[in-house]
Amino acid sequence: MYKKETLPNGVRIVTEEIPHVRSACLGIWIGAGSRDEDDRNNGIAHFIEHMMFKGTEKRSAKEIAETLDAVGGQLNAFTSKEYTCYYAKVLDEHLDIATDLLSDMLFNSVYRDEDIEKEKNVIIEEIKMYEDAPDELVHDIFASTLWGGHSLGRPVIGNEEIIGRLEKKEMFNFKNKYYDPESIVVAVAGHIKHQVIVEKLTPLFGKLKKKKRQRNYKAPEAKCRVQFKQKDTEQVHLCIGTPGLPLDDENIYVLHVMNSILGGGISSRLFQEIREERGLAYSIFTYHSSYRDAGLFSIYAGLSQQNLNKVISLIGTEMKNIRVQGVSKDELLRAKAQLKGSMFLGLENVSNRMTRLGKTELCLNRVVTVEEAVKRINKVTIGDVRELAERFFISSNIAVSSIGPQLDVSQLNLAID
Repeated sequence: MYKKETLPNGVRIVTEEIPHVRSACLGIWIGAGSRDEDDRNNGIAHFIEHMMFKGTEKRSAKEIAETLDAVGGQLNAFTSKEYTCYYAKVLDEHLDIATDLLSDMLFNSVYRDEDIEKEKNVIIEEIKMYEDAPDELVHDIFASTLWGGHSLGRPVIGNEEIIGRLEKKEMFNFKNKYYDPESIVVAVAGHIKHQVIVEKLTPLFGKLKKKKRQRNYKAPEAKCRVQFKQKDTEQVHLCIGTPGLPLDDENIYVLHVMNSILGGGISSRLFQEIREERGLAYSIFTYHSSYRDAGLFSIYAGLSQQNLNKVISLIGTEMKNIRVQGVSKDELLRAKAQLKGSMFLGLENVSNRMTRLGKTELCLNRVVTVEEAVKRINKVTIGDVRELAERFFISSNIAVSSIGPQLDVSQLNLAID
């Protein structure tokens, strides 16, 4: 059901026809994010995303907000480290409205000086809000700990000083450089027809001029160290992790399975041992973030300071157990069923389907189907998980970040070797 059309200028249109639904989701994916920034303009990709909603040559900011509200639709956007996405979800009969609105925002935003200054204040408030959420902030500190000054180690949102001095000219230069046709994927899923979508989008996106440009990304070098931010909080917020795997690594589904077993759900080892059996933390989980040429794997825990030593010891024990003893057949089967069930349930949401289309086409130059993912999950063996754990869970690989009251970093002894 996946279909793809590449326009002469390099813009890619990918669709999935779902005849049994009444909705459609359209996303414009741009291969531009905080990874394309440097330490002088960190946060500019996210700022541009905000400015797209501030008004165009024919619509005010209020009119942009009202256009889809008037038909019960949804309009939103997000910026990540490697891409930005603008998307709308509507009834199929209103897809033309969504297409017109998103293309107008992309091509005709005006960036008024007064709007730029107001939005600086909005984003600075967003940064302050983020600083007051240590359970979220600690993950950015972990990326910074692991990757140092590399662009993947910087926060998407930037910081107050840089945001305060950004200028319109810088935004136009960044947008003109990185919003190029070959970095644009338009993904549409829902009650649609591929050929109709192509015919509607071609006049809008085909007018963009093709550019000859290559991005020479340099993969980050991991720095396995400890970084602590002192803050007057009730809990210590802790991330312990290692370098991970790129998006298209041959072992990425082994990592999905290992993540599920160790801390990916309420039946996982860490959740059961630390929360259910011992009551030492309310929130504990693992996750992995994958990029074109790098990745990170992390364990998060929010806990009282007096439980820190015990929880760190238990985390180290479980990491060592997977590396030395491996996992059981029951754990493997349960993890596979969990991953496949989650994917299939996600297919019931057209937004999820659109995201799968756009992200995989943009980052991997192909659509990764659910069928392909299931096939690769089914192939994962107990030996595969143990081999990956042997690569990941060694002390020389470990990075640690934390936020909370003053603590002795010498306490952070995982003892996993």
